Amino acid sequence: MPRYCFVSQVRPDKLDEYRRRHAEVWPELLAALHDAGWRHYSIFVGDDGLLVGYAEVDDLDAAQAAMQATDVNRRWQDEMAQLFTHGARPDENWRYLDEAFNLDDQLAAVPREEDR
Repeated sequence: MPRYCFVSQVRPDKLDEYRRRHAEVWPELLAALHDAGWRHYSIFVGDDGLLVGYAEVDDLDAAQAAMQATDVNRRWQDEMAQLFTHGARPDENWRYLDEAFNLDDQLAAVPREEDR
């Protein structure tokens, strides 16, 4: 399954609010993410507001479109926008990073001793 990593920037003065809201994500939003195909979705945030997200999805464009089509995502993104430095919907301002290393992929490519 394809893996995606993205970064964004939470306003440092809004970090407590960001963390509080993400400790209690709306059940309806959790269900929408699951139904749209998001898997192993995690968000990490530093004390300076640097946000790093990770998710696995079969088709990123389709998963994003599915979320865009939900009212719960619109409401969540509108509420979250005020917490970001860019002031816009967070899901429309992610900067994606290229994967440069994956341990599991590289281990799978190494011949095992018993296979030699």
